[in-house]
Amino acid sequence: MNRIFLDVHALQTVPPSNLNRDDTGAPKSAVYGGVPRARVSSQAWKRATREYFRDEHLLDPSELGVRTKKVVELLAERITGLDPAIPEAAALQLADRTIQAIGLKTEVPQRKTRGAKAAKGAAQPAATEEEKDPAPQSKYLVFLSARQLDGLARLAAGAAADPSALLSDKKSRDEAKQLADSRHSVDIALFGRMVADAADFNVDAAVQVAHAISVHRVENESDYYTAVDDENTDEETGAGMIGTVDFNSATLYRYAALGVHQLATTLGDGLREDEPRTDPVRRAVEAFVHGFTASLPTGKINTFGHHTLPDAVIVKLRTTRPVSFVSAFEEPVRGDQGGHVREASDRLAAYVPDIERAYGDQDSTLTWVLRVGPNTRKLADLGTEAESLPELITAVGQAVAEHLEKPA
Repeated sequence: MNRIFLDVHALQTVPPSNLNRDDTGAPKSAVYGGVPRARVSSQAWKRATREYFRDEHLLDPSELGVRTKKVVELLAERITGLDPAIPEAAALQLADRTIQAIGLKTEVPQRKTRGAKAAKGAAQPAATEEEKDPAPQSKYLVFLSARQLDGLARLAAGAAADPSALLSDKKSRDEAKQLADSRHSVDIALFGRMVADAADFNVDAAVQVAHAISVHRVENESDYYTAVDDENTDEETGAGMIGTVDFNSATLYRYAALGVHQLATTLGDGLREDEPRTDPVRRAVEAFVHGFTASLPTGKINTFGHHTLPDAVIVKLRTTRPVSFVSAFEEPVRGDQGGHVREASDRLAAYVPDIERAYGDQDSTLTWVLRVGPNTRKLADLGTEAESLPELITAVGQAVAEHLEKPA
């Protein structure tokens, strides 16, 4: 299959907020072009995108996965769902051995066990049914699709008569590994899966997401706040609580690159038996464009209510390698007129044609633009203008499907 890349660029202004904080509680930052910038990590926006898939029902639950250490409990629930006659304890044992058969390590969290609590000197009464030691967990987050979990549950339930065979029988181990490494969900195919001590279990990510940075210089600010005790009497003055929270506001440049060919390879022949190969890839691309564009990290959102959408989105489908346009902002936007969106849009409108002329393949590159307001007017000349996000998503999905149908 020929290489096909989808680049998604966005300019988005956020008001005073703390979308993604560091270990001190301050908004993350970075130095670029010699000045401090606001920053939102790629991990924060990837998680927001994944959550948007589920919350907005962009994809069927069967096309999504779950990333958790509690994979044994999750699998045990599926086992008892298949065969309610299997006791809970037996289902947990089957699930634990199935996860180990894949080649993943599990352990009972020691800090949660009754033994660990007793070691602290507290007297421990006899365990009730609800107070038994917790179920084993994987030693790291494990990303499995709904279909993989269903397949592993069927394998485990079939071994209920002889659970030890899941680990001792090579055929069972091979089947477990095959089930866990096929029929990947859309989010696994997009964002990848990595397990350090089981490299053959890894899945290469089709998506690369850049850290969003402000197009201009940003200095963090601090908000001093107080909270009043509702039960205070007139004689009781002062606050019941005081504190500070750091924040900033910024016009962010956001960027992600999606390798459509990698996505198609990972998804394989499709998520459903009754559909052509291009359909799941198209759905995944459309969901990603929608989710990445419209999602928003929720750090301190109750404090700041920073609900905004991008001022402009540029999507490019290309056969050359991915290209970020962040260099347009290496010299920070000054915002001398009081805002940053207009100058940032003008910068992109001038920079994009220049870099495409110098390095791109204009004959094979398709461009769409979705923009809001007069400040982004110059971006309209970069490509086909979409009137709405659904229109943009449909156009991109159709173009991707047409590319996939072309002979290699």
